[in-house]
Order: sequence, then C-alpha cells, then structure tokens
Amino acid sequence: MPQFDVAVIGSGVAGLAAASALAGAGRRVVVLEARGELGGRATAFRDRETGELVDNGQHVLFGCYHETFHFLRRIGAEDRVRVQPALEVPYLDLDGRRSVLRCPAWPSPFHLLGGVFGWDALTLADKLRVLRIAPGLAGTAMRVKETNATVADFLTWRGQRGRIREWLWEPLAIAALNEAPGDAAAAPFVQVLTRMFGRRRTDSSIALPTVPLHEMYAVPARQYIERCGGEVRVNALARVTIAGGRVPGIEVRGEPIAATAVIAAVPWFSLGTLLTGDAAPLDGLLANAAKMTAKPIVTVNLWYDRVVMPGNDEFVGLPGRQMQWVFDKRRVFGESASHLSLVASGADALAGQDTASLVAMAAREVAAAIPGARDARLVRGTAVREKRATFSVAPGEPPRPGVTTPVDGLFLAGDWIDTGLPATIESAAAAGHRAADAVMENRH
Repeated sequence: MPQFDVAVIGSGVAGLAAASALAGAGRRVVVLEARGELGGRATAFRDRETGELVDNGQHVLFGCYHETFHFLRRIGAEDRVRVQPALEVPYLDLDGRRSVLRCPAWPSPFHLLGGVFGWDALTLADKLRVLRIAPGLAGTAMRVKETNATVADFLTWRGQRGRIREWLWEPLAIAALNEAPGDAAAAPFVQVLTRMFGRRRTDSSIALPTVPLHEMYAVPARQYIERCGGEVRVNALARVTIAGGRVPGIEVRGEPIAATAVIAAVPWFSLGTLLTGDAAPLDGLLANAAKMTAKPIVTVNLWYDRVVMPGNDEFVGLPGRQMQWVFDKRRVFGESASHLSLVASGADALAGQDTASLVAMAAREVAAAIPGARDARLVRGTAVREKRATFSVAPGEPPRPGVTTPVDGLFLAGDWIDTGLPATIESAAAAGHRAADAVMENRH
C-alpha cells in the first residue's frame, strides 16, 4: 500500500498551494484529482473549433494577493502573471467614449487620490467623495459585520454616490464578491479595500495571467511537487473513510492509500460526497456547507475576423452593461486572432440563458462600445456558465469553517474557508497555506 505523509484531495489553487508547501518542507505528498486535468474551478479547456485553450472564466488577480504570489514564486511561475506598475483601468461609457483611471507612482493610498482627481470621467463632486471612503477603513470591517450591513449600506454611509460609485466601487465589489452590492455583506468588501489600498502602491495593481489558467499555476505546481518527491494523480476519485473520530484510510477506485493526514481541498458542495463512514463529528460543518448559496459567473468568448479592441488595451470596463468587463485575449496570450472574453459577475439573471442569446447580447454590447467591432465579422461565439463559481457572502449566510476539523487527521482547504476574504484565488491560496501549516503543527 502506498504510504504518504499527506494526501491532498483536489487540485485547484488551494490544494496545489497546500501540496507544494508541504512537499517543499520535505513531506511526502500525493495529490488526488478526480477529473482528468488539474486546476479545479480555475482551469482551461480547448475550444473544439478554434483549437485555442480557453479559460473557464476570466480570473483577475491583484497585487495584494500576497499568498497567491508566494505560491507562484515557490513553484517558479511568478513570471506567468503580468502586474501593472500602478492601478490603471480603462472604461468605455454607453456612448463609446474612453476614459482611464490612471494612478500615479505615489505612495498608497495617495496614488488612488491622484488617479481619481485626474480621471476625466468624474465631476469635481465625484472626485471629492473619494476622500470619505478611506478614514478608519482598517477598523471598519468588524463594525459592519456586527451590523449585517451590505456593500450598498457601507457605500451610502461613506457618502459614495454618482459616477464614482457606479464606475469604481460597485464594479469592484461585484467583481470581488460576485454578488450585487445590495445583497453582499460589507465586511469582506472592506477587507478587499483594506488590502488593495494598504501599504504598497502595487497592492491595488491589476495582474493578468499571460498563459491559460492551468499553465499559470497547475502545470508548474505539479512539476514542483514531483521534483520534491511527491505524486500527482488525475482520474483519481478518492473517498475518505472516517471511523472513531479519525481518518483510518483513503481509497481511490478500490486502491487503498495510506496517509497520516488528509487535506480535503474541494468546494463546499463536494465535501459531503467525499466522505464515507461515521461522519457524525462533521454534521454541523456539513449542514452549514449544504446551506451555502451558490453564485454564478457567465463568460462569453467572441472571435472576430480582425482586431477590434482599440489601442493597447488588454481589458476595458463596460459600465452600465450586462457584461461588465471585456478582455482582449489576443493581447494577453500573444495570439494572432481577435478573441474577446466578456465577463458578467453576479450573473443570476444571465446564467439560465442559452448560448445563442448570450453570444448575441455580448456581441451587441461589444459593437455598441467598440467601434472596431461594428464592421468586423463574428467568427465564433461560446458561453461558459459557472453556476457554482462562488458562494454568497450575503448577511445571514452560514459561517465558513477553518482549516481544522473535529476529525483527527482531516483538514480543509479552499476558497470557502474562513479567511476573511470572499471566494477569490487569494482566499484559496491563503487557505491552502493555512492547511499546510496546520498539518505540520499537528502532533497526532
């Protein structure tokens, strides 16, 4: 029977962050992935017509994703992400007029003030309102959590209205929380703001992968883990047996695998199906996980017969539309074709629509916003609906667990672990690292 120090079940960001940290510390690790490819909910697939690798959804990182960059540095993949020197966000209004929030090379948070006051899309009144968002921000998260305030409540309390709210704060909240500002709790949004506009100017910078998602982290993580003496297995559907309050064994398609500790790095909606035996010690945790509300993200990919995006923009904000952002994958990946990826977060109203309707709607919005697309021929369109992309962060949702459990030898990781952050790559990486630390500290 194969003997390992740690079995990590799941190969998303959390699982691979945990496994690489443990392997790098000298633990013998096995990663077990039920599917045929690595990457969990942050991966890519090959489009059947174009042959291109297409991300299953556009993932954006920020400079404040310190745990994520620590993970990427460990596995030698930091160069697969391009980070802005300072925050810069281009927008196209409903008439197609372009404006740019461009922050100067000033210390944080003064760079944001400089960017807002130089942003020609805002009135003077809008610019002055930004001064009310920052005071006391670091101590605000607990207070808004205690009041069950929503993001909309918080923005109103801080005097944020008009275009700065519609173009900056609300799109940021929807992108980070994947939920409407009137529904999402304020506390995780305040955490995001605190981290983005903290000590370093580049904490608020946008970072985009320069390769498909699985090549950004999953492939190099596998190589790193195997170099450290670990194993990574795909098509390895695992079941974890619980008996007497501990984990006596793991089975992969009938094959027993011995491991001193197990990290279940699977989504909240999959944890229950992973476990067999007497899971009574986890009843409360599993009940809370079953009550967590899933939130969708819709991504529409459009291929044109020519370049349509203006200038050197890699992405553009589309305020006032159903698709909130458009990314030029040709620029990001260095491809010759014109491939746009449009994203709608908090997409409850769109997730049930058929592909033809989503492609037609996205193409209309692109044509209205981008003059270069009006005469271009749409060659292909696809839609990706991640109906359980994230969990809801609305007030009243069940509490999220930590990485330790009442079962001896069983640990949890994933973006749904209570890191204080919403369901982001950073939350997943942080949870993976916490789980690895907990395993190494466990004396049983």
